[in-house]
Amino acid sequence: MNPPEKSVVILSGGLDSTVLLAKLVADGRRCLALTFNYGQRHAREIEAARAIAAALGVEHTVGDLRGIAALFGSNCLTDAALPVPDGHYTEERMKATVVPGRNLLFLSAAAALAFSRGCDTVAYGAHGGDHAIYPDCRPEFANALEKAIALADWHHVALERPFVSLTKADIVRLGAEIGAPLELTWSCYRGGDTHCGRCGTCVERREAFALAGVPDPTEYASE
Repeated sequence: MNPPEKSVVILSGGLDSTVLLAKLVADGRRCLALTFNYGQRHAREIEAARAIAAALGVEHTVGDLRGIAALFGSNCLTDAALPVPDGHYTEERMKATVVPGRNLLFLSAAAALAFSRGCDTVAYGAHGGDHAIYPDCRPEFANALEKAIALADWHHVALERPFVSLTKADIVRLGAEIGAPLELTWSCYRGGDTHCGRCGTCVERREAFALAGVPDPTEYASE
């Protein structure tokens, strides 16, 4: 019998990547969780990722990309001087949260780790609601990058994006069904000890739990 596939899973500490990791673990997949420090305005999501990986019994590593943070230009996720906009995730002003080429960089680095560790796949949790705001979450991007990854090394690594057609509510519902540690996840762009409840990811998080009919374990500052 062949051993189960081994995957590098990009784990941001948020809902999507946490449910993805939990689902692969539940399916018997051998996983290595990879989180990136890319000079983001807070480390709260990295702390969440560590706790989530520990809860799921998965090896976890943090890739340090802070040295190239200046290349990302002006955006509110890597420049603390810029305000984080409030509002729904799909609104035009949320484009201030776009970090240019972030998934291109993350997936390339994850593929390098997969090559070096003999993994079969790289998995990430891009979902249907991301497409309007983040170009590198679209299926066309992932399809093209998968072809490039296949040509980048003698060891073949596939790119998995099983949530690409799902909504955030679908993902929350799945997470509840499989017992993913949703209470450990972090979404807020602003950081701190409590979700602000007003930024795009907080609004989307609240909405997803409500639409999924799943109790929201999150404490929000703007209750």
